[in-house]
Parts: sequence; C-alpha cells; structure tokens
Amino acid sequence: MIDLKSIASNTNRYNFHSHTQYCDGRATMEDVVKEAIKQGFLHLGFSPHSPVPLESPCNMSKDNVQSYLNEVNRLRLVYGDKINLYSSMEIDYINEQWCAKNDYFSSLPLDYRLSSIHFIPSMNDCESYIDVDGAYDNFGKKVKTYFNGDIEFVVNQFYSQTLKMIEAGGFDVICHFDKIGNNASSYQQGIENEVWYQKLVRNVFDAIMDYQYIIEINTKAFDEFGRFFPNQRYFKWIKDYNAPVLINSDVHFADKINSGRYEAEKFINEILK
Repeated sequence: MIDLKSIASNTNRYNFHSHTQYCDGRATMEDVVKEAIKQGFLHLGFSPHSPVPLESPCNMSKDNVQSYLNEVNRLRLVYGDKINLYSSMEIDYINEQWCAKNDYFSSLPLDYRLSSIHFIPSMNDCESYIDVDGAYDNFGKKVKTYFNGDIEFVVNQFYSQTLKMIEAGGFDVICHFDKIGNNASSYQQGIENEVWYQKLVRNVFDAIMDYQYIIEINTKAFDEFGRFFPNQRYFKWIKDYNAPVLINSDVHFADKINSGRYEAEKFINEILK
C-alpha cells in the first residue's frame, strides 16, 4: 500500500482516479501514461470500475482483472523512470456481500482502493440494483421507470448506500460522495438547497470523518457544470475537520487528466485562508 496523504502533501502532480480500456474509459492505459508524462505528472494511479455481480457495460469483468494488473506491470517497466504508476480499482458498493472489504478485493495486489456508489436498489425490487450515474437523460428515465418519479427516494437511497459503504470499509478514498446532486438538481431544481438534502450530505461527511477516509475532490464535472464532487459549498467542512483530500480528475479521456485541478486548488486555498 502507498501513502497517498504523503504524496499529496509533497506534490500536486498526481492523479489517482483514471479509467481506460478495461472499463468505460476512452483511452488506453498507455495513452494516459504518455499524456500524464507530457503534462508533468509524477504519480498516476489506474482505477477501473470494479467487477460487479450485475450486468454493467461500465464495469470491468473478473476475467480481465489479471490482464489489467499485467498491463500495469508492463507500463512500469517501460515508463517507470519517468512516472510512478499504481494499480487500484474504484470498487462499487452493492451490499455487505459485494463491497471493498470483500475477500476477493482484499486478495488483489492493489496499491490503494477507491470506493463509490453508482447503484442503488430499485423502489419496487430491493434485489434489483439500478445505475443512477451517467448522463441526465438516462437518469431521468430511470427515476420514472424504477422509482415512480420519486427523486427524494432516489437521493435518500443514494446517501443510505453511501453510509453503508463507509461503515463496511475496506478502502482508502471515498469518491464523488455527493455526485447524485448533479442529476438530482437537473430533475428537481433547487433540491440541493433544501434542508433535508443538506442534512443527508452532512451526515455522510460526519461518517467519513469518523472512519478517517481520504476525501476525493473530483474535478471531472467542472468544465461542463462548474462544480466539483463534493460540491464546493461543502469545502468549508473540509476546513472545519482538517480533512485529508486528494484532487482527482476521474479521467476517461487522456487529454482531460488535468481538467479542473487548478480551479479546485484555488477554491480550497481560498477556503483554508
């Protein structure tokens, strides 16, 4: 395991959240490495969406895990004198049986582990899990189809799953823990300003601090939506708790590896003054 906090305290030339050909990325691992070197990065971590016990076009299959790990090792041999490369996964929490603490994930030779929520139980069938991530058009259709149009139920389920993931543990960094807010705000304008919504986020933030996870400042959506995950309105809590953070671009396209980083650093530095 590597010391992510130490790396982040010594340089901002890192990215520990990247997706490539082994999941829903739009670039090969080697292309991302080359771009990272070109842009002066010193540390790069690969984090394909983990295998899940569901049908999902965005997640890697168990059959490809060894191939992925082999490719990390190959790239280390080729580019190791220019950049430090690490193996990880963004492990989906589904339930207590399928999460980062699962023996399968514990057995893998990963340098660190990310964890996040993409799937929540359907309103009508708690054994059926629905992907509520991704583009808003699909999200809106799913809210109507699987949740009877009840956006508050969807939000509550997302944060309930997040709390269960935090309690289950087995990971180092929690990723985009309020990402549901972006789509939810498109479905119901102003929902993130409501007291009940903000209380849910605060409960999650408190739980993260109780278990002392590193918080990811995810910059993927900044260029398009002008926001980070967590939303910059919550950065004040980072100061209150002196919480450890990593700034990651959640890269899916090689040339986006540094998108939003400087803006995130500016926001954080202003809050910390």
